[in-house]
Amino acid sequence: MKVLRFADVVKSGFAENRRVFIRADLNVPQADDGSITEDTRIRASVPCIQMALDAGAAVMVTSHLGRPTEGEFKPEDSLAPVAKRLGELLGRDVPLVANWVDGVSVAPGQVVLLENCRVNKGEKKNNEALARQMAQLCDIYVNDAFGTAHRAEGTTYGIAQFAPIACAGPLLAAEIDAIGKALANPKRPLAAIVAGSKVSTKLTILKSLSQNVDQLIVGGGIANTFMLAAGLKIGKSLAEADLVDEAKAVIEAMKARGAEVPIPTDVVVAKTFAADAVATVKKATEVADDDMILDIGPETAAKLAAQLKQAGTIVWNGPVGVFEFAAFENGTKVIAQAIAESSAFSIAGGGDTLAAIAKYGIEKQVGYISTGGGAFLEILEGKTLPAIEILSRRAAAD
Repeated sequence: MKVLRFADVVKSGFAENRRVFIRADLNVPQADDGSITEDTRIRASVPCIQMALDAGAAVMVTSHLGRPTEGEFKPEDSLAPVAKRLGELLGRDVPLVANWVDGVSVAPGQVVLLENCRVNKGEKKNNEALARQMAQLCDIYVNDAFGTAHRAEGTTYGIAQFAPIACAGPLLAAEIDAIGKALANPKRPLAAIVAGSKVSTKLTILKSLSQNVDQLIVGGGIANTFMLAAGLKIGKSLAEADLVDEAKAVIEAMKARGAEVPIPTDVVVAKTFAADAVATVKKATEVADDDMILDIGPETAAKLAAQLKQAGTIVWNGPVGVFEFAAFENGTKVIAQAIAESSAFSIAGGGDTLAAIAKYGIEKQVGYISTGGGAFLEILEGKTLPAIEILSRRAAAD
């Protein structure tokens, strides 16, 4: 998908002395006292902001934070802690501007943070009057917030319709490139790992991937439903018996293409769901009625690891077991290490996946780590994200 890139706008010299409006994703987790507990998203936004400042632009940055009520600003909705952290990272003062829709005072070489954009009435429903007003604030609109790219809101879609120039920031551009490399034109074999507690939440993803991937590895509660579809007993494990036919259809769709959904040959079970539960490795055919499957077994993990090391491209969304519990982390750990050791291009996304990557210290071995949760899932479903679609449309028209 072709979009105009901010890097190219800067290279052309057009950003100098221009007003640049950057939609970043600064929605970070906070403690009860408002302090930031994890600043990855803020750090990820810095290159785009610095690029604009280095180009001599007057820079405005905004983001949502939490779930404020439109038109009702409360102190806990404020981006003040974000402004402070952003200032530390940029090595300069970052003033916070409230009530900014009617106008913003910012000079070339300066940066301001515009208060929580979701407080503005009409933001979530992409009100056209609001979008036009915001577009008048800038000469160049930059979307660098992949995490919100699946939402058509005022600052992610509407402003891009009406701003003189609309382009993708470096973070969003990198996501577009990585997803294109992994899904649009992948090096084969293409392996996808889709795991989680429920088939229902990932069914459209599974169906979409079954048309394209060479190997579809399922894990967690999803794997249990696929085990039922394969005629295996799963005891009292988490599964969705009403979706067995859907799982069978995915298996058949893969088989028709000469591809496969590997079904576990061994599993790790326990009698209760607890960190101190006794873990027992069993053949997949020997699961008792009171067993709960909490991980894939070592034989299955080793087989999958060997296959992943032969892959050309790997897409990873979700741990394959309860990796938070030491007794049930082996499957996820082995798969994480296999991805790290594989020469394949790998792309990973989703909160639990990122937690697993951090736990096993493989950040540098994963080809691309996606910053978007819901947006990443919608891409896997084969959907076109609104925020990317409008940038593509603008690039084609301008």
